[in-house]
Amino acid sequence: MAIKRALTVQNIFDKKYDLFDFEDEWFDAFDRPEKTGVWFIWGNSGNGKTSFVLQLIKCLADFIDQILLVSREEGTSHTLRKSFENFGMNDVKRKLLIVNENMADLTARLKQKKSPRIVIIDSFQYTQMSYRDYINFKSQFPNKLIIFISHADGKSPAGRSAKSVMYDACLKILVEGYVAYSKGRYIGKTGHYVIWRERAEKYGIKNNNE
Repeated sequence: MAIKRALTVQNIFDKKYDLFDFEDEWFDAFDRPEKTGVWFIWGNSGNGKTSFVLQLIKCLADFIDQILLVSREEGTSHTLRKSFENFGMNDVKRKLLIVNENMADLTARLKQKKSPRIVIIDSFQYTQMSYRDYINFKSQFPNKLIIFISHADGKSPAGRSAKSVMYDACLKILVEGYVAYSKGRYIGKTGHYVIWRERAEKYGIKNNNE
């Protein structure tokens, strides 16, 4: 087997990257990340994680024709519908698809021609994947953006596999107190996105009183 040619620094500078042209608060928080790879979002319950994900979907829909939400945790429950109503998801109804299926069925779906370029999986824990399973899944879709939503244990993702995936991800986002913080590898000038200002301010006051 022939050995591939090593790249030079100039090769990297000359390479063209397909980036999200984020603006305003999205750019300030997350810069301009690539449209492929893995993003990892985690946070404790009641801190605005769902609110952030729905806002993110609306943002990404400006750049991509179709987004797939794998709703393993909530399924198609009434709580999901209420969240959709609260955040005006009707605005992206032609771009957002929702499924509740296991990883084998999801893999088959994503291998189809013209399958969505972005897939959001809620949650990582419900996939029951090991880190090895994750590497195998990711390697099959180098031209897609895979976004995992994860439970948290304090300020860390819940579970050893989830922590490993977080370290591997291109964009790592911790949601806490209705603010989404970029933890790498893309960080804008502020490094955070305010999900819900009123609640974020109340959360800050609560913390200051503890």
